[in-house]
Amino acid sequence: MSENKITVVECPRCGARVPWTEASRWKPFCSERCKMVDLGAWFMEEHTIPGDPVPPDGSDAGD
Repeated sequence: MSENKITVVECPRCGARVPWTEASRWKPFCSERCKMVDLGAWFMEEHTIPGDPVPPDGSDAGD
């Protein structure tokens, strides 16, 4: 017998439990609102990915 377990994740924005299924339209978010709030935080640079600073003129320091 195979068990069909549904994976459940937490919404990265509000922590609500979201089933990881095709029916969960906004996964991993619980709603379009949480998705858009998170996207706005990226635009406002509230979220960042660590890395080396980029020179202001856009040139590569290794050239």
